[in-house]
Amino acid sequence: MAVLLKRLLHPRRPPAALGRPLGRREASLDTHAGAAVRVRFAPSPTGFLHLGGLRAALYNYIFAKKHRGSFILRLEDTDQTRLVPGAAENIEDMLEWAGIPPDESPRRGGPAGPYLQSQRLALYAQATEALLKSGAAYPCFCSPQRLELLKREALRNRQTPRYDNRCRSLSEAQVAQKLAKDPKPAIRFHLEGEAPAFQDLVYGWNRHEVASVEGDPVILKSDGFPTYHLACVVDDHHMGISHVLRGSEWLVSTSKHLLLYQALGWQPPRFAHLPLLLNRDGSKLSKRQGDIYLEHFAAAGFLPDALLDIITSCGSGFAENQMGRTLPELITQFDLTRVTCHSALLDLEKLPEFNRLHLRRLVSDETQRRQLVGKLQALVEEAFGSQLQDRHVLDAAYVERIILLRQGHICRLQDLVSPVHSYLWTRPAVGRAQLGTVSEKVDVIAKRVLGTLPNVCAQLFSKMDSSPGAYGMALASHIMGGAPPF
Repeated sequence: MAVLLKRLLHPRRPPAALGRPLGRREASLDTHAGAAVRVRFAPSPTGFLHLGGLRAALYNYIFAKKHRGSFILRLEDTDQTRLVPGAAENIEDMLEWAGIPPDESPRRGGPAGPYLQSQRLALYAQATEALLKSGAAYPCFCSPQRLELLKREALRNRQTPRYDNRCRSLSEAQVAQKLAKDPKPAIRFHLEGEAPAFQDLVYGWNRHEVASVEGDPVILKSDGFPTYHLACVVDDHHMGISHVLRGSEWLVSTSKHLLLYQALGWQPPRFAHLPLLLNRDGSKLSKRQGDIYLEHFAAAGFLPDALLDIITSCGSGFAENQMGRTLPELITQFDLTRVTCHSALLDLEKLPEFNRLHLRRLVSDETQRRQLVGKLQALVEEAFGSQLQDRHVLDAAYVERIILLRQGHICRLQDLVSPVHSYLWTRPAVGRAQLGTVSEKVDVIAKRVLGTLPNVCAQLFSKMDSSPGAYGMALASHIMGGAPPF
């Protein structure tokens, strides 16, 4: 950094564009122009993947597949102080679990890597050098204490905190003097001139005069790591991103990013800002809500297709809202021009019904049903273990029969190993004292049940290909407990 800044003291040269020449990607701005569509999902591994992130990834994925393009996962890990151990792996794991794996990613690699921003620092330094040479950026020597005082003063006066651009006017001699004491200053981008207007593919024409309401933003921190504003511009350019589909909270920042593209002499991608996914009461989804993480839904037995279905059904982008759509259907039906500016309200109370529909669809497919049999066998072993007096209940034919008989009545496979359905797998274990509280005639009832059970079972077994021992236990439990066996 010190070497880079010393070049400021030399006569400035005209700015040079980095990477591809201006205009090379113009054809890719139109999805009908025949050029490659490349989109990216760029989360920060400061937490595990949740429903809001899944929705952003899904819209990028289906847009890419709709136009036979590439879906890229890029991890924005430049804020090293907030990284969560295991979050980077979790994000990619959950995308694969959801059935929307990236074409290029840290794990898969690709032609535009590396896909971790912490491994791309040389590119950010190169872009920063170009901005410093052209005068579009400058070093900032303000201490954290001074910046905090500025913030407090603004808040005390009921104003929006902003940097006062103090270091923008430093002379070359002053810069050289300060560099001798502080060789690693932050670098700020000089906001000036009129921000270019841009046509967002969702929100239409926009222009935000950021220079009149904001101070010059930091683009490179003193530790050599970029801020989001510089990193996303540099990476989207070098990765050949044609369309940026991201949350509407970044809409205002887009003018700032376009000024960076302009200063670097690069052609920007097309932008489409997606409305937010909110809770049913209109509040914003928060990472503090433990039940919005994908791991929670996977562990609870919800199907990926059910989650993809519900987060698209509550929003826009399709001809009509309907339940039961699969990923191929979402890709076919998606139309970016149908995405509205209205936030999507997510009602998770409806998720069990979405899951019921998709579970029933899997049961109707023989190959998928065999996989469900294996999963249910594992669930039975896990739930009951040593309580399985009759191991025949794990026979594939019996487990498959249970799934077929209960399809449409259950929302998740886990429902079949709940206490309500325990009679399907274990003998009833009820103490005499407990039976006595049910009826004083427990002995009479037991004799009648045991006397009629063989004949009833024989009739049922003649009509059902099942394990006699397992079905006998189920029926006995049904008679004594009063709940229907199927």
